Amino acid sequence: MTGATRIYTYAELLAEVATFAGAMLRLGVRTGDRVIIYMPMIPEAVIAMLACARIGAVHSVVFGGFAAPELAARIDDAEPVLIVTAAGGLEPNKRIEYPPIVLDALDLAETVAPRHVVVKQRSGFPALRFAAPQPATQHLPGSSESIAAQWLDWEDMVLDAEPADPVPVAATDPLYILYTSGTTGSPKGVVRDNGGHAVALAWSMRYIYDMAPGQVMLTTSDIGWVVGHSYIVYAPLLIGATTVLYEGKPIGTPDAATYWRLVEQYRVHVMFTAPTALRAIRRADPDATAAHRHDLSTLRALFCAGERLDPATLEWARDVLLADRPDCPVVDHWWQTETGWPICADPLGLQELPIKTGSASLPVPGYRLRVLDYEGDAVAPGTEGNIVIGLPLPPGTLTGLWGDDERFARSYLSAFPGHFLTGDSGYFDEDGYLYVLGRSDDVINMAGHRLSAGSIEAAVAGHSAVAECAVIGVPDELKGQLPIAYVVLKTDSAGEPVPITLEQLRAELTERVRAQIGAIATLHDAVVVQALPKTRSGKILRKTMRQIMAGESWEMPATIEDPTVLVAIADQMIVGGHAERAAADRP
Repeated sequence: MTGATRIYTYAELLAEVATFAGAMLRLGVRTGDRVIIYMPMIPEAVIAMLACARIGAVHSVVFGGFAAPELAARIDDAEPVLIVTAAGGLEPNKRIEYPPIVLDALDLAETVAPRHVVVKQRSGFPALRFAAPQPATQHLPGSSESIAAQWLDWEDMVLDAEPADPVPVAATDPLYILYTSGTTGSPKGVVRDNGGHAVALAWSMRYIYDMAPGQVMLTTSDIGWVVGHSYIVYAPLLIGATTVLYEGKPIGTPDAATYWRLVEQYRVHVMFTAPTALRAIRRADPDATAAHRHDLSTLRALFCAGERLDPATLEWARDVLLADRPDCPVVDHWWQTETGWPICADPLGLQELPIKTGSASLPVPGYRLRVLDYEGDAVAPGTEGNIVIGLPLPPGTLTGLWGDDERFARSYLSAFPGHFLTGDSGYFDEDGYLYVLGRSDDVINMAGHRLSAGSIEAAVAGHSAVAECAVIGVPDELKGQLPIAYVVLKTDSAGEPVPITLEQLRAELTERVRAQIGAIATLHDAVVVQALPKTRSGKILRKTMRQIMAGESWEMPATIEDPTVLVAIADQMIVGGHAERAAADRP
């Protein structure tokens, strides 16, 4: 979005990392101390992460732009001695200044652990000036003795800093804390260790992504999420590959060809993106006309994760976007913040397997997956149930929750003894392929039948006029719940929705659902919306939509990308009579 490009060799990156690590040591940061990194997608964010790893400090990256209360909650939980931030981050058509958010968060936080706040200045943002450290006087303590955090400029901090040598740590020592920020529950501080993390990521690069030293990987996530930790920062660098760090969006910065321009410019071999990004691109560029202006010949594989890759989007990517590249597979794979690397995938570096639309392929070596009913019994192939992982977990997965062993056991280990609860539901087919249908609480109970919202969404999303959708169960006194589809329509080249009447759309969607799911799955209604409410990482906020639909009290999620989208949907639910109390409960 700035038009700026910076390229680092490994030697240049090492020099920057060692210098910043030395500057942290000079501030008193030691092995085991926590450091919160609240930064946009700029190289200094990666440098700060790697510098923490170099001296054994535990970093906790917080997605840039989170509101002060969310940042404060993480400060209180992690108790960092240092906060690293920047003058601001860029969003389409706006700039977000970070220092005021950090200042508010420090005011809200109860802990007095933070001793320093370091700010990286950026062009286009107000230049900040910080007071020089003050010595103690007869009546006042010095700056270093005050409980208030001292603010420093990044350049001043690293000036004349002695580069730090790497500090040995145990394989089981924590590398980072990453707070989950999905669509369910309050954030949890997932802890990742050093040794198993490195082993798992290096293995996955070779045998899942088929990457080798010197090759280029483009991962279109953010370092504030687990995908960014694993496949923007650590995994490519662990094997000597090149990684692309990009500050921008799939569309609007400036257009729907942004990713493909990066593929051409940097000769990308493997790309990793989210289904929601592909759906946004498909809606803006349905015929992939903009994409085909760029040379994608170096691209060997397109991986998707973050949410279920619906069949319609996979087919568009394969048959339209990559129509002239039958040798470039579109791979849906499944994993979680808690695991840190893929649970199920097509292992391209071992043996490329046949792609089954709607499936995340087979379990990755190290993961022992089972699908259980609510009594804990294994279900037959083709039967939906709770997806669990047999203990012990493989290397690279979480070692616990920061400071909360009881919550770790309660959240993941208590439901099915001997197994880790993923919280997702799905089924295996006869060939052992796993189909992940959504969160376990995304089940619609209709007249005694348990219907998968994910399966209904797949049927709806396959309609030629539908860009994306979310299916939610509305409470019904007679049948328990009734499925309603919230639909975003595709647009034409002029940006106008495709021509179809609401009556025609409802009739055709109802027929598709009946044909693909069965007569028991009657779609109650279809509602056309301008957009679906999503987290900043692209997950649809189905839980909040369900709460509004059920007339329950709800809060605006801290991770939401655009609050106005959720407000607009709540209004539509009220007008449609699908949420009687939504207006009264709106925060």
